[in-house]
Amino acid sequence: MTDHHVIFMPSGKRGRFLTGTPVLTAARQLGVDLDSVCGGRGICSKCQVQPGEGSFSKLGVTVQPGALSDFNSVERRYDEKRGLKPGRRLGCQATIQGDVVIDVPAESQVHRQVVRKAANGIPIVMDPATRLHFVTVEEPDMDAPSGDLERLRDALRAQWNLDDLSVALPLLRQLQPVLRAGKWQVTVAVNHDENRITALYPGLREAPLLGLAIDLGSTTIAAHLCDLTTGKVRASGGVMNPQIRFGEDLMSRVSYSMMNPGGDVEMTNVVRDALDQLAVELAAEAGVDAGDIVESVIVCNPVMHHLLLGVDPVELGQSPFALATSDALRLSASEVGLTSVAVAARVYILPCIAGHVGADAAAVALAEAPDQDDPMTLIVDVGTNAEIILGNRERLLACSSPTGPAFEGAQISAGQRAAPGAIERVEIDPVTKEPRFRVIGSDLWSDDPSFAEATKDSGITGICGSGIIEAVAEMRMAGIVDSKGLIGSPVQVGTSRCELVGRTHSYLLWEDGERRIHVTQGDIRAIQLAKSALYAGARLLMDEAGVDTLDKITLAGAFGAHISPKHAMVLGMIPDAELSHITSAGNAAGHGARMALCNKGARAHIEALVRKIEKIETAVAPRFQEHFVAANAIPHATAPFPHLFAELTLPDVSWNIASEGRRRRR
Repeated sequence: MTDHHVIFMPSGKRGRFLTGTPVLTAARQLGVDLDSVCGGRGICSKCQVQPGEGSFSKLGVTVQPGALSDFNSVERRYDEKRGLKPGRRLGCQATIQGDVVIDVPAESQVHRQVVRKAANGIPIVMDPATRLHFVTVEEPDMDAPSGDLERLRDALRAQWNLDDLSVALPLLRQLQPVLRAGKWQVTVAVNHDENRITALYPGLREAPLLGLAIDLGSTTIAAHLCDLTTGKVRASGGVMNPQIRFGEDLMSRVSYSMMNPGGDVEMTNVVRDALDQLAVELAAEAGVDAGDIVESVIVCNPVMHHLLLGVDPVELGQSPFALATSDALRLSASEVGLTSVAVAARVYILPCIAGHVGADAAAVALAEAPDQDDPMTLIVDVGTNAEIILGNRERLLACSSPTGPAFEGAQISAGQRAAPGAIERVEIDPVTKEPRFRVIGSDLWSDDPSFAEATKDSGITGICGSGIIEAVAEMRMAGIVDSKGLIGSPVQVGTSRCELVGRTHSYLLWEDGERRIHVTQGDIRAIQLAKSALYAGARLLMDEAGVDTLDKITLAGAFGAHISPKHAMVLGMIPDAELSHITSAGNAAGHGARMALCNKGARAHIEALVRKIEKIETAVAPRFQEHFVAANAIPHATAPFPHLFAELTLPDVSWNIASEGRRRRR
């Protein structure tokens, strides 16, 4: 019987399975996080999955029609009674018939994504673009015929000194019923950034207007529902970006668009649906109607920017990486798929800095304001595509660096995204080589007597990005890994936790009799490649700026907020600096989006600032590769890292995996 290549996303876990194997069975055998309450009887629908189609070059798979079995009677019955979303299948009923890439939606995961993009508490000066204006409108008169809209405009001019306001057709259709329901008194929402009426309410509206600040990342989408009067965040939440099934990193999605006609349209549709659904969910959480959302601000990287707009990102996949537009955009919400919000709601998208430095980096610059300070500051927005800003009030430079998805837990043998049960903190005793760790959802360390009870519901499910960074750094500090990233043998290191797997060694982090979580040689290599790209990008900006030292380093982004500065420095993710001067900015891009939502002056400021930021293109910079290669060592092959080594000493070991039991010094 033929076997087939099966890959589950977003975990990236893969294996080969015989024809006829149920998807749910394959998922369980690979340890994929796929829910099922009814035990595979097709009753609960918790195991819904979405099979991919077409070529997935990054994954090395082409999915042909018929890769899964046809709908069976159980799926048809469920679809008739409750309805499956288009393209969805029940994992307990669909069987594998060919090579296939299968996306596990967030709602089908037992351990759902914890999107670590909460709003921070940095104060914002409130001056929102959209404000409410209550007016009394003259009633129609046979002797003075004029339209209701004209009389509304007259009232706004006379009572509020507002002139030349435009009105979208969907809102015009609501005008007459609203005026009559309010007995010719009406509250008007006016977007002063665009001089446009965006909502109408009968009588005096006392409830606040609502706005949505959205950080559209390549891996996660986070949003904050804000009160446009006070700036208070009414609800925050996030979802996985559903585009991840088309490719984990940005270039994979560009490739998918190139190789699959209409692929860009597919990716546009799924991300727009996700944004609209997120708006509905946040409104429900806040106990309000999504139709009360009158404005949104969106920040995103250039590929996400183009796909959101419905622009094929093909030009961003090849030199000179030309953007369709880098300007800020002011659009109707419906143009980007936000159909559940107010019918005339508006969307503001921050400007992009350059081909691979997007509106999200502009939002970080807005939130962190390095242009208004003297210290030489490096800001790193850590993600699948790291965006880096360096400078001060004198000069700002920016670049992007293709770190890939390893920092998000992908490409890691036991990797997963941040969810309850994922290992997020690691410590290793340098003498005994014994580890202890913490998981998301519990504040206890694994050596605490109450740890097992505290984590019995979530279990130990894998290791997320911050966990793998700490694990590799701790292995280096404990002498388990040498400066080249090689794991020593049990004899060399002095612990049976170092196990031979094939021709290389791995380190056993945890086992419970059913599952074992290792840090493998391949895991370390993936982290080395990611951190080298990050360091090389930062070092390239320092070369261009003519500086050898940094006054301050800020780690931004949902992931950056959870990175330990010491462990980041041990790995050599970032250039050397005083550890006390390395701080986390949390979700700075999301905060920048909130600033632009709640203060219209912030929009003018960032539009002017991005024109002054100098873009350095890493893809064509001659020294990028030189910096990248030197940064492969842990922490670095040549850079001295004086601040780091003033704090700690790394073991001077060098493991030769070809000669078991022999230790040699560098």
